[in-house]
Amino acid sequence: MDTSENTKELRPIKKLQDAVINRIAAGEIIHRPANAIKELIENSLDAGATNIRILVKEGGLKLLQIQDNGHGIRREDMDIVCERFTTSKLKSFNDLSNINTYGFRGEALASISHVAHVTITTKTADSKCAYRACYSDGKLVPPKPGTSAEPKACAGNTGTQITAEDLFYNVPTRKQALKHPNDEYNRILDIVNRYAIHNSGVGFSCKKQGSKQPDVNSLSTASTLDNIRQIYGSTASELLNLEKVSRKFDFKFNGYISNANFNLRKMTFLLFINHRAVESSALKRTIEGVYETYLPKNSYPFVYLSLEINPQNVDVNIHPTKREVRFLNEDEVIAIIGDAIQERLVGANCSRIYLTQTLLPGAKALDTSTNDPESSTKKSGSKTLTYKHVRTDSRAQTLDQFCIPESASNNMFNNNPNINKGKNSEMRIQPENSNTINEISGGTSLKRKRVKNEVKLTSILALRNRCKEVEHKGLTDLLANHTWVGCVDDSLPLALIQHQTKLYMVNYNILCEELFHQLTLQEFSNFAFIRLSKPAPIKELIIFALETSTQPLPDNLKPNQEISQIIVDTLISRRNMLLEYFSLTINESGELITLPLILKGYAPNLDKLPTFLLRLGTEVDWETEKGCFEKISREFGSFYAPEPLTFSQDSVEPENIINSIDVENEIPVTMEIQQESNIENTNNQSGNQKQITEISKYRWQIEHLIFPTLKSNQFFAPKNIAESGHVIQVANLPDLYRIFERC
Repeated sequence: MDTSENTKELRPIKKLQDAVINRIAAGEIIHRPANAIKELIENSLDAGATNIRILVKEGGLKLLQIQDNGHGIRREDMDIVCERFTTSKLKSFNDLSNINTYGFRGEALASISHVAHVTITTKTADSKCAYRACYSDGKLVPPKPGTSAEPKACAGNTGTQITAEDLFYNVPTRKQALKHPNDEYNRILDIVNRYAIHNSGVGFSCKKQGSKQPDVNSLSTASTLDNIRQIYGSTASELLNLEKVSRKFDFKFNGYISNANFNLRKMTFLLFINHRAVESSALKRTIEGVYETYLPKNSYPFVYLSLEINPQNVDVNIHPTKREVRFLNEDEVIAIIGDAIQERLVGANCSRIYLTQTLLPGAKALDTSTNDPESSTKKSGSKTLTYKHVRTDSRAQTLDQFCIPESASNNMFNNNPNINKGKNSEMRIQPENSNTINEISGGTSLKRKRVKNEVKLTSILALRNRCKEVEHKGLTDLLANHTWVGCVDDSLPLALIQHQTKLYMVNYNILCEELFHQLTLQEFSNFAFIRLSKPAPIKELIIFALETSTQPLPDNLKPNQEISQIIVDTLISRRNMLLEYFSLTINESGELITLPLILKGYAPNLDKLPTFLLRLGTEVDWETEKGCFEKISREFGSFYAPEPLTFSQDSVEPENIINSIDVENEIPVTMEIQQESNIENTNNQSGNQKQITEISKYRWQIEHLIFPTLKSNQFFAPKNIAESGHVIQVANLPDLYRIFERC
């Protein structure tokens, strides 16, 4: 048997006909009706249209019509408008590197004309009438047999109307592969929605043929957020604005992303690069990874992003439908976007709803008594979710606030463990409800009538009003209705408080500086006294402050003795005013006798006294009344603000300045080694117990003196504290529930 008979005949290579080539190319660009409408919308936007109307029949397979009010097509160009590679946006290949229009290849209309019957009606602004022409396979064809194929004059508005009928009439396989017409129509709506949101200055409408109500109807005057609200409903109320510029990689982006409150079963991701609707799987994965921390499992966000990248860094000619693009530094750009979303989401749960207390502060209790036994079981409204319950009451009191720590009652004002206390250092204050207040020290006492003086000085009244003007209402309410949690660390001025379902970390040193400043203004000319156990020589304290100052001093500064004497003279010359208004007693010898009692049961850290006196002499504007009072109150705020305790075994203190040394307790140097060891161990144990007592007393003062005062209506939290990061949210109950849902 001859095997040559079974050898297949080699087929020659032939050039395909133009009609076949064009139909194959059309299949690459026009996959379904949604692709066709996308190309036509982009042509309308390139034409400068501000109003685009779309009409669809049977999912776009029977009829697909788009009408715009753009600049139209010239009569001279209508002969070739549907031929392949005819465009007004590109002249040379190099123009691709600076392309800033949607279309550039000239294949959209040509591809549609090879798979559908196309009719174009167009009119330019300078044309007296519109022209209509029919196309098939990229060529002009007569509308009816026996008539001319040339464009015919007709009535029409400025702009262009393109109608594509019987889509895929000559590609039955493609037509059969398409889904139900309703599915195809939904895909068309998705494309129209994307471009309507991104092009806020263009009005879009899309409806089915025969329908009176459009399914998409956006106004040219609506903003991007308005269009999102109209198309996606309540999503807009949960969106966060996002905007960033990167000069390093020459791009910028803006958009809207949903917060941690909002989630979908399927991610809605609207991405535009240089105003072109595209897809990016890498960017989508990055965004999903960011939201995994905030959203429950199998839930996704809403994201709209518009990137503007230097056209020279973007390659738009990599996909037939222009669905994807490539750009330089893609990984870095995606990382920057992911970081920006992460930063925006942190602490951005601003729209959460929390359960508030039944009674507002100061409100009268409601009469809940009723004769109806069933009324007590009735509840108004829907059931409150578990993670929205507020399980604390900021008005509740605890027993420990009435139990002052050991030795605190007798030593309340000696709250500095670094100062050696003598036998006569004890200070006592009578309750404020008595007619007078006595501070006993060494058998002497200072009495003062507790008669409230009415302040009429305009400077003080203006300073008080200023505190109200700069108030941050939200922070004031937070502090007024907080629940104490505890100190973060004894070495840091940080505490934890709870407000409703949120946990905050606050810097109480900064808050107290403002608190004592405001209390000084409120109690102006009405202070009680704190009497020092021994008069403190101001000059020596100031010299000590200058010698121990950590701040650099100018070289031409006067000697410390001269500076201290100038400050002492200044304070002595104004001691009558300081006594009358601030209960700051200074004798003629330049010694400090008393300090003001700004907060009942609390006295400042005497370690800060030298610095306070130094600043009182150098920082206060003694020439103007308002400036003087404001600066003095600020210095009192810094002086009285509590700071964490510090314990040092070899602390150096100015001798015989603040408190006398108890010389009777000195240990003889002739004692035996064993005795010294035993005494040292005893002293160490005593010192440790002393530190524990001091820490306990310090915590008690912070919890039961300082923070209750912050809750009172005497304190107005200023905006600068709220905006400077001294009050930070560290946890939120709904967020914690979301985290545990994924465990």
